[in-house]
Amino acid sequence: MKLGLFLPLLAEPEKLRDLLVAGATTAEKVGFHSLWFPEHVVLVDSPRSKYPYSDDGSFPVSSGMGMLEPFAAIATAAAVTDRIRLGTGICLVPQRAPIYTAKQVADCDVLSGGRIDFGVGIGWLREEFEALGADFDERAHLCREYLAAMTSLWTDDVSQHQGNLLTIPPVRMFPKPVQKPHPPIIFGGESMNALRRVADLGQGWFGYSLSPSEAAERVKTLSHVLSQRGRRPDSIDVSVSPYLKPHRDAASLEEYANAGVDQVILLAFASEVDALRAEIEGIASSLLERASQLETRARPHH
Repeated sequence: MKLGLFLPLLAEPEKLRDLLVAGATTAEKVGFHSLWFPEHVVLVDSPRSKYPYSDDGSFPVSSGMGMLEPFAAIATAAAVTDRIRLGTGICLVPQRAPIYTAKQVADCDVLSGGRIDFGVGIGWLREEFEALGADFDERAHLCREYLAAMTSLWTDDVSQHQGNLLTIPPVRMFPKPVQKPHPPIIFGGESMNALRRVADLGQGWFGYSLSPSEAAERVKTLSHVLSQRGRRPDSIDVSVSPYLKPHRDAASLEEYANAGVDQVILLAFASEVDALRAEIEGIASSLLERASQLETRARPHH
């Protein structure tokens, strides 16, 4: 089993670069497989939207705190590391300009030497979409169309797209990504619709805030949906984060492996460099060796 880290990086502006560099270099040095960065370009005071990963619907980040743009964070992390995978966790595809997003993914893949995992999702914060002039209600359809257009931009010499919601005339985008045919698309989301998007378009799934038993239930459902699409369950790489749930011990790792999870992604958070290094080293010393001994259980065929 692989272990990754989710690195939200919330601190005063003058600390952010040092935190990012310390987090990335420490994670690679001690042997983590991947590093993931979240995305929210703006936050709002007292939003009407309900955060799906808390019991009361509140977002656990003050609107007075900001997150680094994930591709800027990835480019910085790529410059100070050589091996660790670097992922968006997750990129809010339907609220972004798709050509620019495709360009950022490709360029970061080139600059990192082919280490990008493109984690994507449709978002939950209506107010953020409204601030960006994006259509919240059409976000699921926009996500599919944008990804189809991005795939052409990554793989075709002359790229174009004609859809119901997006038209791109014949254009050329270079450089192409290092990974062929393109960096893996890892869908976030736990709903049935999210799992259908994985089965239709994804090379991976990122389940968030799930216990081992919850992960096992979703993996079983995902395997069924994949079989309906004529795909093998093992064609998808399954990553799960317990997020704030108390499943960060060796016994939990074994349960995740038995549930069919390939990678567990653990939250690493601190607002000071030394504390962040200690947090990452502590997770590594307690869990990395056990994770390396675990094999993911074969997922069921239907």
